[in-house]
Amino acid sequence: MTDNKIALVTGANKGIGKEIARQLSEAGYQVLLGSRDLGRGEEAAKDLAGTTAIQLEVTDPASVQAAADRIAAEYGRLDVLINNAAIIPVGDTAVSEVASDVLRDGFETNVIGLVAVTQAMLPLLRKAEQARVVNLSTGLASFTLVSDPDSPMSTMRIVGYNATKAAVNMVTVMLANELRDTGILVNAADPGNCATDMGGWDAARTPAQGAAVAVRLATLDTDGPTGQVHAEAGQLPW
Repeated sequence: MTDNKIALVTGANKGIGKEIARQLSEAGYQVLLGSRDLGRGEEAAKDLAGTTAIQLEVTDPASVQAAADRIAAEYGRLDVLINNAAIIPVGDTAVSEVASDVLRDGFETNVIGLVAVTQAMLPLLRKAEQARVVNLSTGLASFTLVSDPDSPMSTMRIVGYNATKAAVNMVTVMLANELRDTGILVNAADPGNCATDMGGWDAARTPAQGAAVAVRLATLDTDGPTGQVHAEAGQLPW
């Protein structure tokens, strides 16, 4: 057991997830690095003081439940859940061309997996005094931005990723409404296009810059927002 706040970050062995873990650890949190491959998670944890790797494959119900059981046994509660794990499914493309299996893969990880992890962790979040849930989203899920022909967002032909993240936004709002009387704040974070495996290493933003908005939402005071999507500059339009 520890008096530090406990945070779980999914997909935390690299990229933005690892940087979120770093920043939360530096803020005094005990951070659990969720990783599909436990070995990779343990390697990442060696670089980050105050972190512990935990095996977590969001699409595997047994793995999700085992992670929840371990957190319950070792810590008794969860103060922060950051649903970072996500994919751009292989073969993602325009609506006129995308294969159904590609869409299915995206929704399995980005939406169904996210909901499964959240459901498993909710009993632990309810045991915390001021729990926070942060779902990683994107400006590519904004109907306002993607429908604007003058926006660069309108040219991104990856319907699987965009649609799943739009669904994540709806999950965020609905969970925030469901938990509004509990003190648990639920928001989504748009890190922007960062230099990672997913964003491409030529992206202008660093993982540290991308992680900052998620960390800010994870550490909100009791009067903070809930049911919103925020980027570095503030609230995003739907």
